[in-house]
Amino acid sequence: MIWGYLIHLGYNMWLDREAPELGRPNITASPYLRFDETLWNDLLEDVAKAGVNVLVIDLGEGVNYALHPELAVEGSWSTEKLRKELAKIREYGLEPIPKLNFSATHDAWLGEYSRMVSTPTYYKVCRDLIREVVDLFDNPRFFHLGMDEESAEHQRHHAYVVIRQYDQWWDDLLFLVNEVEQQGARAWIWSDYVWNNPDAFFERMPRSVIQSNWYYGSKFDRTDTPVKAYIELEKHGFQQIPTGSNWSCDNNFEGTVQFAKQHISPQNLLGFLQTVWHPTLEIYRQKHLDAIRQLAQAKEKHYCS
Repeated sequence: MIWGYLIHLGYNMWLDREAPELGRPNITASPYLRFDETLWNDLLEDVAKAGVNVLVIDLGEGVNYALHPELAVEGSWSTEKLRKELAKIREYGLEPIPKLNFSATHDAWLGEYSRMVSTPTYYKVCRDLIREVVDLFDNPRFFHLGMDEESAEHQRHHAYVVIRQYDQWWDDLLFLVNEVEQQGARAWIWSDYVWNNPDAFFERMPRSVIQSNWYYGSKFDRTDTPVKAYIELEKHGFQQIPTGSNWSCDNNFEGTVQFAKQHISPQNLLGFLQTVWHPTLEIYRQKHLDAIRQLAQAKEKHYCS
């Protein structure tokens, strides 16, 4: 059973312009890394004590990639630094899993390439990054590709809007999945595409792709589209890692575990992922600590009692 925690090294995934009117200080892509190493070290110890066994690391611009150093920002980790930190993670008994979000809504970290989506240059960069990251992580079991929230609504505050639809979205997704699988890893994505495109999703999504549907509320109404998706994914035989968060409320993760345990078969329920959706910065320490505590409590209540 996977008990995962998603943490951000890079955080350039939200907006490509200054937007003070939104009142969210870390939403704009930054030319420097937003990351506190003291907090990182403390959280590694905390998640290990809480029973986390998988640490999903959203890399983004946080690494000075050998093949694409142009994506680095001030403070990005060298590849040598990343390898040392991955070794430290494993010493805590944690399995590190890479994440690069290739959704056109969350790819400000790709710099100029975020404006070249679905071009030969774009495909080459994506291929290069997947292969380099797989090597850096010493052939991980999984590779999280993101691919969430690619819609006009989610890009309404962007300066440059890029949306793939219909066959183009599928062509690019399947290209990324194939690149991951060629490297011996298993692709993992956010599942919200199914909310608005269920027929295409269930016809075209490879069963090999791990699904992380998500819902961050507290009601778990089976008629609510994001909640219903857990049930529909189970009906169609997908393996899932349901995802919760303390972004909206503090009882979501426990509710996610309870609901998934009731509605997803043991063979399809690979585990759970907890998210905080804040950067790894000292000002968000308490949010991280609360999220980790909520994971530990849900695990104890539903799987250890």
